[in-house]
Amino acid sequence: MIQDSFRSSTWGWARGTLAGWVTLLLCLVGIGLVILLTKWVANLATTYEVTEDRLILHKGILVKSIDEIELYRVKDVRIDFTVINQMADIGTITITSSDETTRDAPLVIRDVEQARARREKLRTLVDAARRKRGVREIDMVQEGLGEPV
Repeated sequence: MIQDSFRSSTWGWARGTLAGWVTLLLCLVGIGLVILLTKWVANLATTYEVTEDRLILHKGILVKSIDEIELYRVKDVRIDFTVINQMADIGTITITSSDETTRDAPLVIRDVEQARARREKLRTLVDAARRKRGVREIDMVQEGLGEPV
């Protein structure tokens, strides 16, 4: 069952970032429209769906791919936002997991509307998925490594 479905927001980017504000000013001379159209198509190409068990990435317009992150594998959900982002209620959500999708680099979702609420919902679903599977996150720290005896 789908809990949430969203894309990076072109309008959020336009009103919530300095680059967006400059682009809107450039619309007065026509150049900004090309930038907005390019950004809109790029954002249209990726949709994120959150279910009770997975974060599903739908990528592509002509050639499509679907990738998933099992929520019980999520290690960290981070949110970053500037002062301008806060005024527009957008943010960047970064997800680190033990899933193959994020093994080399975290998944970064930019220009997310209602980013704080979405992050909290995602954290709640991650906790529920871990409880459902009986999975616990254990950090392994080896103390004293490299210290003289």
